[in-house]
Amino acid sequence: MGSKWKKVKMALGSNFCIYVPTASPPQSAAMLLSSAAEQRAAGGSSATARRPWSPVLRLSRSLSRSSSSKKCTICLASMKQGDGEAIFTSECAHSFHFKCIASNVKHGNRICPTCRAKWKEIPIQASTSFDPAMTLIRRPPPRQNSNRHIFPANEPSVFNDDEALDPQTPNNNINDGNALDESSLKRVLMRTYTEVPAVPRLSTVDDFAVLIHLKAPGSTSARAPADLVTVLDISGSMAGTKLALLKRAMGFVIQNLGPADRLSVIVFSSTARRLFPLRKMSDTGKQHALQAVNSLVANGGTNVAEGLIKAKKVVNDRREKNPVASMILLSDGQDTYRVSGGWDSGSGGGQNRSNQGLLVPQGIDVPVHAFGFGTDHDASLMHSISEESGGTFSFIETESVIQDAFAQCIGGLLSVVVKGLRVIVESASPSIGIQSLKTGSYTSHLTTDRKSGRIEVGDLYADEERDFLVSVNIPKEMELTSCNETLLLKVHCSYTDPMTNETVSLVTESVTVERPKNVGNKNVVSVEVDRQRNRLQSAEAMVQARTAAEEGDLTRAVSILENFRKILSKTIAARSGDRLCIALDAELKEMQERMASRRVYEHSGRAYVLSGLSSHTWQRATARGDSTDSFSTVQAYQTPSMTEMLTRSQANMFQPARSSR
Repeated sequence: MGSKWKKVKMALGSNFCIYVPTASPPQSAAMLLSSAAEQRAAGGSSATARRPWSPVLRLSRSLSRSSSSKKCTICLASMKQGDGEAIFTSECAHSFHFKCIASNVKHGNRICPTCRAKWKEIPIQASTSFDPAMTLIRRPPPRQNSNRHIFPANEPSVFNDDEALDPQTPNNNINDGNALDESSLKRVLMRTYTEVPAVPRLSTVDDFAVLIHLKAPGSTSARAPADLVTVLDISGSMAGTKLALLKRAMGFVIQNLGPADRLSVIVFSSTARRLFPLRKMSDTGKQHALQAVNSLVANGGTNVAEGLIKAKKVVNDRREKNPVASMILLSDGQDTYRVSGGWDSGSGGGQNRSNQGLLVPQGIDVPVHAFGFGTDHDASLMHSISEESGGTFSFIETESVIQDAFAQCIGGLLSVVVKGLRVIVESASPSIGIQSLKTGSYTSHLTTDRKSGRIEVGDLYADEERDFLVSVNIPKEMELTSCNETLLLKVHCSYTDPMTNETVSLVTESVTVERPKNVGNKNVVSVEVDRQRNRLQSAEAMVQARTAAEEGDLTRAVSILENFRKILSKTIAARSGDRLCIALDAELKEMQERMASRRVYEHSGRAYVLSGLSSHTWQRATARGDSTDSFSTVQAYQTPSMTEMLTRSQANMFQPARSSR
């Protein structure tokens, strides 16, 4: 008897009840469980006692009340309390008779009949020798308001309660005057390379490549403080190991922020809440942040847009601003609250970005670095969010590397040395026109007369590099001219030093090409130019392969990647053993393997391709696949600050997790 009652109490604690047959009078779930247990203990022979133990989702009181006037959209019959029909409510909040929807999804259909939303959790109906017993593939619903103790009862209408910056030392990470001098002396390095050093005097070239190479100054003893807003998924699918690893990763982030950095944490499931306003990460601030993060409990659906809207409000409403600001977004599931779907088929070019109907909040003016966690997240949505905002998209395939992925990201965010970098390119002659600016995801603009253009580069981390290809036409020179070279372009750039808030302008770089009568054997293609052309063409091949894969033609997708790999192997840079080209080939091969079947592509291929695209078009390190250093392509964009933070993270993994008191 005792063991039977134990089972009954366990069932009640899990919010389960026995299916109510239509022939029986209305009874509560608890009464049926009690009756079943007593009859089993007494050796009874009722049908309820003999029925196999098959739990179903408990009907809530609110659902029963609301169901009294509803109709099942499948059979059109009414759904009333106590009529013996179990009711299933989906993630998108639509209700159906359990037997109707179980039959509807029997063959793997995961689409809501009412709103066409895609479900992660579906009901199934299993036949037995007696009445069909129904069950739901779903975790028991968590206790209501399980996060109430860490959420404020009421949020303010305006998030202008950010902790004030120190007015005496706005950049608290600046140690002394020498640090300011050091910052002002180090400037962005700019170099230019022509496709070949010389063009015959009487020849014309319609598409001549010029490479603009930029490198940010290195790390100093000081850095600009940052405002960081993290937007974290705590839906039901994050329960267990995922949430534990997320807490540990956030603990690492918190511990590595400086006393002048400010942090705010937004969490979202079915709704979104701000755990605390932007707060300086002093010892007290860190303690509060750790306590809030460690108290989180996973439950509910996945409302990414609501989380971003809340984070946007934190950034836009703040009274004071640190020199650097960014968001980190992490989600492991499909957004169950999207109004409309769609696939962003753009290549990531800054001129033509569009969210294609994806629910991306507008007006986010800081980069959102998105992390797709696991193999069930919406990679297209996450990639679109990062592209629209100027951030990167990373794919965390294996749970255990989430901390490393965060570490690499904040290693960059906490080392910003250049703000608002802009490059201006001008034609140096009326006969020379700028044909194109190949900038990847960076926004660029070319005047209608093709005489000038600009590239909006934005922020650079310490030691970070950027490369842009400019295509120009070269006219022939008159035979009688005494000039042995042609002036093609003038390039100059300006930016803001975040440490001093001063505008820095670099000396204009003039780009010339030699014009001999005859070109000798030394006129070889520049490896630097060829390397960047290979990078851009690799990204184009990835876009084309992804388009084919999304259209269902995986064979063509694999063929596109294979054909480009053959072209890549014959380039000047690849034949010279260039490391980037070797790494690009390895990455393209990995993408081919992740397009081996529709299941593999849906499982990891799409996210892997998108994270690679994000990395190559922004020229910034992202995590992709099952680790942050799967290929040297990742390392090619890593900065020393990122590498140092990764080293800290990996050393931290061998230490006990820090808990709040």
